[in-house]
Amino acid sequence: MKDKIRVGVIGTGQIGTSHLTQYGKIPEAQVVAVSDLFPEKVEAAKQKFGVADGYADFHELLKRDDIDAVDVCVHNNKHAPIAIAAMQAGKHVFCEKPMAGAYRDASNMFDAARKTGRKLHIQMDTVFSPETRAAKRLIDEGRLGKIYYARSFGYRRRGRPFVDGYGTANFVDKAICAGGALFDMGIYHLAQVLHLIGNPAVLTVTGATHQELEMYEDRRKFSNYSVEEMGLGWVRLAGGISFNIEETWAVHHDGAEASKILGGLGGLKLTPLTFFSRMGDMPASSVFDLQASDTRWHACLPETAWHDSSQRHWVGALLGAVPLLPTAEYALNAALISEGIYMSTKLGREIGVDGIRQQSQSLAIDPMTPERVWGAP
Repeated sequence: MKDKIRVGVIGTGQIGTSHLTQYGKIPEAQVVAVSDLFPEKVEAAKQKFGVADGYADFHELLKRDDIDAVDVCVHNNKHAPIAIAAMQAGKHVFCEKPMAGAYRDASNMFDAARKTGRKLHIQMDTVFSPETRAAKRLIDEGRLGKIYYARSFGYRRRGRPFVDGYGTANFVDKAICAGGALFDMGIYHLAQVLHLIGNPAVLTVTGATHQELEMYEDRRKFSNYSVEEMGLGWVRLAGGISFNIEETWAVHHDGAEASKILGGLGGLKLTPLTFFSRMGDMPASSVFDLQASDTRWHACLPETAWHDSSQRHWVGALLGAVPLLPTAEYALNAALISEGIYMSTKLGREIGVDGIRQQSQSLAIDPMTPERVWGAP
């Protein structure tokens, strides 16, 4: 078994910098090269993180035979071309969420992983949170009984990228990012719930998207703001499970709700983790000391540490220390649901899974297309 994974990071902007910081906390990972269209970003990353080599063209990075895996940190509609090229070049791929801008592109990525035999992992930190790990224990022990309903919930009071002062314009231009709140936040909560309930097959999707709140007009025009600030969905899943989705970037409300999973014997609220059931024929609610439990699990169960974060789990899986969780399968299902919501909004009706797959069209764009920079001449 190898003792260190050599990584190349493609994209050194906001997300890439975050990933580079995380790799610095993982002794078993070594970032040996970075790539970005902007030479100044390449140099900044090399200096800040002590990376030896950098490239403006990611193809040059992929030519190296000393890199085990690449980390794709570009905008959504560029994920598929880079990830597929990397797997075809013999590299394992860690990709920032969402998997891609369209189900068709996500499916192509998934197929490429199977054809090349390379591992594909999608960044999903919510799957590795203490709450999720504890909830999975309860579900696997049968505490909920037969699961029949799930809800994923994400909330920001006013947190749209760029137009509310966070991130770049590329986060809200549909031609580059493909979607808004559903892709930026929704993938986290969708994947978390799908992971907990066993990732059942999608049968039908009904959905609606909205963009209603005011924004600074100069930022709207510059960014070509063309994505949703709210995404809503109702999904029928295999096994008789109903799945409700609500994701908001900006809304006049307090965000008091939470994701939840309900079964015949008990129910879970995920934040803060709460178990609802009955004792002595009386309704009962239980909360947990997750910090103490997590400390014990780390001390007594060594594999626990490989589930501390999405990147640490990825490195552990490449080293052979733990099996890789099927995050690409979760992400593929999430892409199917998200695109189903967009299609349902356009059609004004429910749409079946076969219709989503057949109508999905690639949104992939040339990865070498430069980004637009606010305030640039």
